[in-house]
Amino acid sequence: MRFKLPFLAIGLEVGMIVSFALFVHYETDHNVHQQINTTNPGDVDKFLVSYALFQDVHVMIFVGFGFLMTFLKKYGFSSVGINLFIAALGLQWGTLIRGILHHHHQKIHVQIENMINADFSTATVLISFGAVLGKISPIQMLIMTIIEITVFAGNEYLVGEIFKASDIGASMTIHAFGAYFGLAAAGILYRPGLRRGHDNEESVYHSDLFAMIGTLFLWIFWPSFNSAIADPGEKQYRAIVNTYFSLAACVVTAYAFSSLVEHRGKLDMVHIQNATLAGGVAVGTCADMEIGPYISMIIGSIAAMVSVLGFKFLTPFFATKLRIQDTCGVHNLHGLPGVVGGLAGIVAVALGTSNKFTPAMQAAALGSSIGTAIGGGLITGLILKLPIWGQPPDQNCYDDSVYWEVPRWREHDNHFYEHGGQNQLKLEV
Repeated sequence: MRFKLPFLAIGLEVGMIVSFALFVHYETDHNVHQQINTTNPGDVDKFLVSYALFQDVHVMIFVGFGFLMTFLKKYGFSSVGINLFIAALGLQWGTLIRGILHHHHQKIHVQIENMINADFSTATVLISFGAVLGKISPIQMLIMTIIEITVFAGNEYLVGEIFKASDIGASMTIHAFGAYFGLAAAGILYRPGLRRGHDNEESVYHSDLFAMIGTLFLWIFWPSFNSAIADPGEKQYRAIVNTYFSLAACVVTAYAFSSLVEHRGKLDMVHIQNATLAGGVAVGTCADMEIGPYISMIIGSIAAMVSVLGFKFLTPFFATKLRIQDTCGVHNLHGLPGVVGGLAGIVAVALGTSNKFTPAMQAAALGSSIGTAIGGGLITGLILKLPIWGQPPDQNCYDDSVYWEVPRWREHDNHFYEHGGQNQLKLEV
């Protein structure tokens, strides 16, 4: 990996720099002057609101997603570090590929909305990363980032420009797409040697606590995620309110069902870290529609139930019967709630909450998102399966020390805990 990773990363970055030099420019001076220096306070407010929403989404991508995946006891460096690595590459490639599709080969003028959408495109890869976490190399993740964002941009264009469907919070185009892309790739990359689990595929107290930090960041900022590209005014207001109440109802239901399905009614931290966010995923498609706060709460509650039951029953079934090892359970946080969101959008449009869309448009968007994700994931999995990308052997999966310099105490922490932990350390001192 000493030469493959640096050469690939530098080559990709040089390609990005050249492409930006050819295609990407600032927004025209005239428009920027109008937005920022206008005498109309309303225009200034819109600009500042857009930037505030961008900041919220940016925190979700780099802090929320990164820390959510730190639950593995020996994979914290990779969870946060590779998250930063591929997100930085992905937002550049997302800016380019989306700009080329939506600007029809004209110059790409960067606005705040472009930056938000670039972060959105990166989110799909980070979701898929959760399905293969601990089992592939940084080189494989770079390749996956380029391929997946390309397929994502094509599907997003199909959903928005051809089908003319509504998916303002991207339940279908980001969450369902990212989950099923990752699951398809994980199925191709199945490791028989891990079918009975791995010693490192578990958490410890502090790793679960770090993951909960990611959950809290995502939960707090999710209303911004679902409303970031909504039309300013009533639609953006509804997107914020609907997401806010969906998340609140989701938390209460997730706690209730976690206690219900676990032995002696105890809470499972995996459920709390993930299922509490499912309401934000599920309400995304119809977030800006006039569905009523109570409907958004129902959607959030259903998403929480589906997510907890998925972690309890579907994840083991996928691993043993379908040969899909979903490390983070992205199917339960993003896949199933994303489908719930797509179905909720179909029902909401059928009930007349929007006269711009039809149930057929919404159904086509859901089918397209899942279909292209599975197809793209299968192809990507076959490419990543080639034995030239430096993937870790089975015995070294879920371990930072394969790709990172780690502190000495971290390399021997099993020995440390097995022999008395702090008491032995005091004796040695």
